[in-house]
Amino acid sequence: MLKFLSRVRIEFNALDPRTASCLEFLAQCNARKAKESNPSCAVQVKRRTDDEPPKITVTFVNGVEEVFNATATPAQDIRNMILEKGQSLETEQMFRDAGEPWPVVIPAEELHQPAPGTKPRKAEEKKQ
Repeated sequence: MLKFLSRVRIEFNALDPRTASCLEFLAQCNARKAKESNPSCAVQVKRRTDDEPPKITVTFVNGVEEVFNATATPAQDIRNMILEKGQSLETEQMFRDAGEPWPVVIPAEELHQPAPGTKPRKAEEKKQ
């Protein structure tokens, strides 16, 4: 998860009962496997004393920053979103490295063509 990030900032009040997501996400960031995936990712924790809701701010390697209200967003959902965006970043980089334009534009007429090597199923096969 951390391999797609350059910085993680977790802010919460330790006495606030809404901190579960922050603590779970912090535990995921501190896992050995996560740290090994990107040792240069800075994980910062700010312990607050006010009533601000807990929040998690992540900065992707391309500089895009996202802020999550950790009261309303489970840690696993944040992790999944990071992985999805990270895979998109990897795909984009792969195309750019190959000299292909990004984003890839597929003409509408090609979207409706059958894929090579496939054939439509017969009505009899569909019933079974």
